[in-house]
Amino acid sequence: MVNHRRMQLALVALALLGALCTLPALAADAAPAASGFKADLIANIDHVSGQIAELAAAMPDAKWTWRPAPGVRSVSEVYMHIAEANYMFPKILGSTPPAAEPKDLEKITDRAKVMQELKDSTAYLKASIEKMSDADLDKKVKYFGMEGSERSVLLVAMAHLHEHLGQSIAYARMNGVVPPWTAREMQQEQQKKQKPATKPGKMR
Repeated sequence: MVNHRRMQLALVALALLGALCTLPALAADAAPAASGFKADLIANIDHVSGQIAELAAAMPDAKWTWRPAPGVRSVSEVYMHIAEANYMFPKILGSTPPAAEPKDLEKITDRAKVMQELKDSTAYLKASIEKMSDADLDKKVKYFGMEGSERSVLLVAMAHLHEHLGQSIAYARMNGVVPPWTAREMQQEQQKKQKPATKPGKMR
């Protein structure tokens, strides 16, 4: 009985030792949390991409193929242009593209697929940034006929998102759609105006 008990304790000890030995390997595989410039960039991308997705969801189906003039991107084409760029910028920096990345994104007009590509491409862009080291940010790379740091490429990627958010807001306004975040602010202001003023208490 004693030998059996000792054997059980020995097996438990070995199992614990094996688990402890794997901890450094697991820590090495896990990507470090983004900080500094990368954290600020990812937070900004989260914000602007969230607004783009909200605006896309608010656009009626009947306006999905609307375009302001012949030869100009339609509503869905703008959103897919955004997704296409989200895939493109990390690849400029040497990131491996996802195996499931679709081709000819601007030809996709199905609402569900457009929304999914906006989500997937944003996740890929953010994950690519998280994997970069601070030293990577200073590396030189050629893009669009210029040479600059990898940091500058990421700044262009962020600016591109803001540029086409502005375009999408203009498209929405031209079709009578108020951006959802603006609608919420207007509703909150209206509720404040309708709220009765609190009467001051009587002096005793």
